[in-house]
Amino acid sequence: MKQNSNWSRFMLLWTGSMISSIGSGLTSFGLGVYIFNRTGSAGQMALVTLLGFLPTLLLSVPAGVLADRTDRRKLMMIGDGCSALGIIYILICMNTGGAELWQICAGVFVSAFFSALLEPAFKATITDLLTKEEYTKANGLTSLSGSARYLVSPLIAGLLLAHYDIRLLLVIDICTFFVTVAATAVVRKGLETKKNENRESFAGSLREGWQAIRARKGVLRLILVSSVISMFIGVIQVLSEPLVLSFADSGTLGMTETVCSLGMLATALVTGITGIRKGHARMLGISLALAGLFMAGFALKENIVMICVSGFLFFSMLPLANSSLDYLARTNIPDGLQGRAWGFIGLLSQMGYIPAFALAGVLADRAAGAMQVSVGRGAALVIGISGTLLIAVSVLLMFSRRIRNLEGGAELEAGA
Repeated sequence: MKQNSNWSRFMLLWTGSMISSIGSGLTSFGLGVYIFNRTGSAGQMALVTLLGFLPTLLLSVPAGVLADRTDRRKLMMIGDGCSALGIIYILICMNTGGAELWQICAGVFVSAFFSALLEPAFKATITDLLTKEEYTKANGLTSLSGSARYLVSPLIAGLLLAHYDIRLLLVIDICTFFVTVAATAVVRKGLETKKNENRESFAGSLREGWQAIRARKGVLRLILVSSVISMFIGVIQVLSEPLVLSFADSGTLGMTETVCSLGMLATALVTGITGIRKGHARMLGISLALAGLFMAGFALKENIVMICVSGFLFFSMLPLANSSLDYLARTNIPDGLQGRAWGFIGLLSQMGYIPAFALAGVLADRAAGAMQVSVGRGAALVIGISGTLLIAVSVLLMFSRRIRNLEGGAELEAGA
């Protein structure tokens, strides 16, 4: 058991993560506006989102094994540094006559491929650095750094796009990679790297990571339910931009996304300071049910005020849900299996994003054509239905005894 906290080192690592998140958010926002203005299609916007997401999902398991078998901080530096290559490629294409859709997709895919090395290593590093009592505080701050791409980036990007083109956003994103690599290098220098004495094969490590999840039935059920939940949440992630852009400009979109994300900021700050002391399973179900309700309200009408209020409340629920889910999983898995286990957790819990990103944009385009309305109203219909279904799944989650029994690390020794 860890005796001493390394909170200052975590804060340095977290700062680098936030800067990287802001840079990535600038690129994501700029590419979304760029593609929608050129095509007017929610489906093509969603395609870029899907290709940026797939490497992270498909490589999460091998990246988790690598996080347990290699220097985790070095892995993070390689992933963050090399992910700049895809953005550089898109920038070069734009400087030589404009980037086509396939070129943007290729660049986003390459960047996401290397970024996939980061998540399991980062999560396992939190376990290396901190004490158990600091986990929920760290998770709250991690949610905050992730929310920066929705809170800070859209406002900055919207203002910059009013006077400059997307290439400036790409340049800023590329520069942030160097900052985050430097922060990780400092943390690595001051932290002893644990020697890996496990000589098991790579495939054996994969099996061991899967066994760590499969032997803990409550954890497995929690992860599978979270996959269904991620499908509904993925819908609003991919369709909120075409919904607003169908009746407003990029500046209004940036302002709207920032206001909505203030909800995540407020709750993440409270969670980061106070943590969640008990009742994580109950908090998970309640926060997700309310998120579904506010998600449905987000799609009611073309009114920026209503969209901002509903979006603010929707995002305010996510840090509570993420911190609760993270705690329930983390406290039921041994420290030595954290990296490879988080690889499988990332894979299974995010599988729902694939149908969301692959189908939501297409469904919105088809709904708009069938009803002879704007793409934005087609997107609103899909979002509203998804919010209603999220409420139903959250209610079922609250009645699951296995998930409630995860409180207090009840399955930590399972399969040992």
